[in-house]
Amino acid sequence: MRASTRLLRRLSSSSSPRSLRRLPFHPSPPPPSHPPPVPPLRTLTRALLPHLAGARFSTVPCSSIPSLRLGECGALGTPAIPVAEESEGEGEAEAVAARHDTDAYAAVELALDSVVKVFTVSSGPNYFLPWQNKAQRESMGSGFVISGRRIITNAHVVADHTFVLVRKHGSPTKYKAEVQAVGHECDLALLTVESEEFWEGMNSLDLGDIPFLQEAVAVVGYPQGGDNISVTKGVVSRVEPTQYAHGATQLMAIQIDAAINPGNSGGPAIMGDKVAGVAFQNLSGAENIGYIIPVPIIKRFISGVEESGKYSGFCTLGISCQATENIQIRDCFGMRPEMTGVLVSRINPLSDAYKILRKDDILLEFDGVPVANDGTVPFRNRERITFDHLVSMKKPEEIAVLKVLRDGKEHELTVTLRPLQPLVPVHQFDKLPSYYIFAGFVFIPLTQPYLHEFGDDWYNTSPRRLCERALRELPKKAGQQLVILSQVLMDDINVGYERLAEL
Repeated sequence: MRASTRLLRRLSSSSSPRSLRRLPFHPSPPPPSHPPPVPPLRTLTRALLPHLAGARFSTVPCSSIPSLRLGECGALGTPAIPVAEESEGEGEAEAVAARHDTDAYAAVELALDSVVKVFTVSSGPNYFLPWQNKAQRESMGSGFVISGRRIITNAHVVADHTFVLVRKHGSPTKYKAEVQAVGHECDLALLTVESEEFWEGMNSLDLGDIPFLQEAVAVVGYPQGGDNISVTKGVVSRVEPTQYAHGATQLMAIQIDAAINPGNSGGPAIMGDKVAGVAFQNLSGAENIGYIIPVPIIKRFISGVEESGKYSGFCTLGISCQATENIQIRDCFGMRPEMTGVLVSRINPLSDAYKILRKDDILLEFDGVPVANDGTVPFRNRERITFDHLVSMKKPEEIAVLKVLRDGKEHELTVTLRPLQPLVPVHQFDKLPSYYIFAGFVFIPLTQPYLHEFGDDWYNTSPRRLCERALRELPKKAGQQLVILSQVLMDDINVGYERLAEL
């Protein structure tokens, strides 16, 4: 996990009142009997998290505390503004808007018998006191039915769950659900419901494809501010690999301008009559920048579960690369003017590439696709994405063909791809941490969730030596752990050692 992930924070799903803070709102005096035209009110924003430098992503499970947000609307009583006769361009714009409205209405009808509300009771571990859990909390999210009588939702909606219920639209009954599989890297989870009554009248949604830029999508779910189903519409703004806040991984995501609020997590983004993605996070501090998980990631997750019966993970090549946009670097490694590629700077000892590649190799092609000097590959119509996406779409134990430049000569090599575990786990959901106590000394494996216990600004407040090793050090052998002495429980036997901690 890169150091930049310290900037990522989940939007708290806790029911504690500390999780939300509203800005004070002072109402204006009542308008006069004949008010002049008034511009729209400026949207008020809530300070949901302490300020962190830089852009921050936040996953969006719904808090159990209702919190209304003042939308942008004209003042009541504002007189109508005369409208001039519409031109041909205005007519076309209205036709496009009407088509978008039709798509939204169709999405509602399609989703009524598919989208469900997910109620989760969860309890995460206390990493400072690993023998006990934190207080139980309740949260809510969304989900939708797919083929095979399964419900897909976000992993962060059911993370550390102890009890999960689902409720379909128009029904007052909640049904118990079981978590079949969870992929915390891709922030997806599959649920099953045994009750036959639940499945009566339910329809499954079909998965579509990656939408093109400016295509209209409708996000359906159960965001905060109400109890009934909600639909927000927008267009696709961007398609590229993005940092997933929950799993701290870099996978493809779709940026849309439809509002994605707490509670929308796990709901479908519908384009036409098919699902274009799953809503899962937004960009903190920005207006209407939301993200959905695209269909290729969803299909890759589902196929892995169907083949192995459990989540299999996303593959990685196990290398760190440097761009070769600098002409001096290109000359140093003998790259001809027509050559493009990236410089291999570090290789994970647990990867198959460790036996095949060498430091200072120039990676020219991946599976026959040329890699640009900035590490990108062609994608659709004049779009580019990093070549990591090609790696992540491979299944475990699949072979990739690499063309590299080594000592001025080109070589074609084959590498077996598989998921790799870091030396220090990035996340550790749905299981209790291990620990060992000897003479009052508490030993635990170092994990990033342990560092997160030091607060929102854990990168700066946690012990520096532990943080640096957690973020940068690579494992030397499979199953290796960094074990630390977290604290000393005072007793006669360890008098004089009470100050030892975080070693």
